[in-house]
Amino acid sequence: MSQMLAFTLLMGILYIGDIISAKTKAWVSSVFVCAVLFIIGYWTIFPANIVEVAGIPSVVATLLMYLLITNMGTLLSVKELINQWKTIVITLSGIAGIVVLLLTVGMLFFNLQTILVAVPPLVGGVVSSLIMSEAAQQAGLMSLSVLAILIYVMQGFAGYPLTSIMLKKEGKRMLAKYRSGEWVPTNEQEQEKTIKEEDEEIPKLFDKVPKRYHTNFSRFFRLSIVGMFAYYVSVWLAPFVSVSPFVLCLLFGVIASSSGFLEKQPLQKANGFGFAILGLMLFIFDGLKNATPEMLKELLVPMVGIIVIGVFGMYVFSAIVGRLLGVSKEMAFAVSLTALYGFPADYIITNEVIQALTEDKKEQEALTSHMLPPMLVAGFITVTIVSVVLAGIFSSILSNL
Repeated sequence: MSQMLAFTLLMGILYIGDIISAKTKAWVSSVFVCAVLFIIGYWTIFPANIVEVAGIPSVVATLLMYLLITNMGTLLSVKELINQWKTIVITLSGIAGIVVLLLTVGMLFFNLQTILVAVPPLVGGVVSSLIMSEAAQQAGLMSLSVLAILIYVMQGFAGYPLTSIMLKKEGKRMLAKYRSGEWVPTNEQEQEKTIKEEDEEIPKLFDKVPKRYHTNFSRFFRLSIVGMFAYYVSVWLAPFVSVSPFVLCLLFGVIASSSGFLEKQPLQKANGFGFAILGLMLFIFDGLKNATPEMLKELLVPMVGIIVIGVFGMYVFSAIVGRLLGVSKEMAFAVSLTALYGFPADYIITNEVIQALTEDKKEQEALTSHMLPPMLVAGFITVTIVSVVLAGIFSSILSNL
């Protein structure tokens, strides 16, 4: 298959996802539609390496991840990041719900080994999935090794539509309060500051540099500096503590924006955001090539059972803790659901729900300030931190059984 044919086919899938999402007003997520179409493609006409053939190999996807996450950090302030402590508590409670229900109710249907292998991939990403897959192989549990990868690949099919539904309910509720004057969103509480920051095309550390030198490449250059710094700090910390460079990208993006090294959303201003999201989404869907029909048939029951029980536990625990912290059950469940997919799906689903709910720019900004920060923070907490810790613990237990 030629590169341009591969690229055109994949663009068609992404566009169909957008059309269906727009037609259904985000009740059916574009991410969900694309995932289904990718599965069909891999089972029929797609070569296994179609994403790489189209021009997005893993090294490019990793680069885009650094740029995108750093860019996302510029959407938050240090104050907003600190204010997300409730999100972190709710997210951890949702993960606790998965673990508790699977180790209790789940044990009625599946053995301990199956539960141990399944939990980390369910609350995380590719790293935790690979850790558990390798641990299962070493224990001689080949089918469970496949199950770890399969849950990672398929969990989004539960997470995408549920998140859309929860965010739509939350968005409608907050829009009603906003229109009635009951709610003043964060972005309007500091309106003057926000307007000033949005109007600024030049970050304050470089305000004396002539505007003609602030080119698209200068923005990419500064973004890459922050991303590079995040990478090397994670390397330096590695002997003492394992910290994902992507978590540091988010943190350093916040700091760089607050200190005036980066402007708000530099990737958009450098006209690179759309392509970066495109490339990263293709790479995420690339993982679906591992889900063969035979694999699904063999492991369908344990996979579905584990996901259903786990997600129910997540809902119960996050709703209870959310209520105690004054967060709606819809928002609490939505942030917990980020464990099933992480970034960039959390950003894309949130954004398309907001656009489906209102076309008013001011209302979109209000909803964005309310929903996007917790969704981003939750995604990084679950996928990049907690899941890897759980994988380390559970793989150790599995090897000792």
